[in-house]
Amino acid sequence: MSSAAAPPANWRSTLGSLALGQILCWAALYYAFSCFVLPMQRELHWDKATLMGAMSLGLGVWGIGTYAVGAAIDQGHGRCVMTLGAALAAVGFAAWSFVSQPWMLYAVWALLGAAMAMTLYDPAFAILTRRYPLHYRQGITVLTLVGGFASTLAFPAANALVAGLGWRTTLWVIAAVLGLVVVPLHAWALRGAATVVPVPSGDPTDDTTLRQALRTRAFWMLALSFTLFAFATGALWAHAMPIFVAKGLDEIGATSVLVWVGPAQVLGRLFIAGPGRGVSMRRLGMAVLLALPLSLALLALAGGRLAMLAFALIFGLSNGLFTILRGAIVPQFFGRRHIGRIAGAMTALGVLARASAPLLTAWLLLWMGTYPPVLLLLAGVGLLAAAAFMLARPPVP
Repeated sequence: MSSAAAPPANWRSTLGSLALGQILCWAALYYAFSCFVLPMQRELHWDKATLMGAMSLGLGVWGIGTYAVGAAIDQGHGRCVMTLGAALAAVGFAAWSFVSQPWMLYAVWALLGAAMAMTLYDPAFAILTRRYPLHYRQGITVLTLVGGFASTLAFPAANALVAGLGWRTTLWVIAAVLGLVVVPLHAWALRGAATVVPVPSGDPTDDTTLRQALRTRAFWMLALSFTLFAFATGALWAHAMPIFVAKGLDEIGATSVLVWVGPAQVLGRLFIAGPGRGVSMRRLGMAVLLALPLSLALLALAGGRLAMLAFALIFGLSNGLFTILRGAIVPQFFGRRHIGRIAGAMTALGVLARASAPLLTAWLLLWMGTYPPVLLLLAGVGLLAAAAFMLARPPVP
């Protein structure tokens, strides 16, 4: 069957429902957290490190949970995973509204970390890859394209709700959206068989198990590449505001630069959805991974606003296309039957690297003294990620 075959009848409704679920889950679970930091500090008098530690815990649980989530999807439980994940998220946000001690916040974010592992991108990628093996790349592109607007939704909506209702009531509003919209949406979208379209026969890689994948150089080179990329981008996001302030911009000036990252991400994904649809994942990967160190070096050496805007555009394109690359190239290398476990193992390493990046980068800053050498070091990390990707070749069946 050709990859150009028409998608099945339920393809558009499933994809549209998952896309809406992704934008709401990313907005709530990942981006909205920063909108609660200052109001919680004012009411509870906790320091910023205590609050940030809760988010780091959530990211750590996300990383640890990805393999178990992938295994459940491989066994045909994708609908249960994503529906239960949204329900856990709703319970977590409702429980967050009652916190009065740091341990309570940390318990909440352990729960929300599990919800992140069960809802954010990778479970949806694995389910689409298993259910629609002829159209999964198109589905991943659409999900990431829509998910790119999550930050655009999260910050103004959460800030407006906090200003009008207070942070505790806002958490209940988010819990209601997750429980009353996303939970039934996932349950409805993923009804029916776990594999809607049979996997094309004759693909010798399609039965590759995680144990077999772990014996290949391709797995470890891709895992190393994705982990280094996640570390470099995680470090940059955590330190973005201090970096621009160190360059002489105030918070408004820094925001006026960073606001272009989101549109650049969407622009890159639109290119892949349209004129770049036929670009091979290998060529795309090299372009994406080389763009990251270029953007970091540019930021390290930038002195003017134009150079900073160029950084934002290049970084945004790289960051936006990387998600598509990561979701699409793993099944190309290792097949689709065990995609949940294989992709989950890779994702776990990347998420844990992202969680550790802010603290490790802060230690580097103490050692190096200023941000430019730290950024150049991160650019070197990005070059290593590109080199590892270049060394990853599809394993011989």
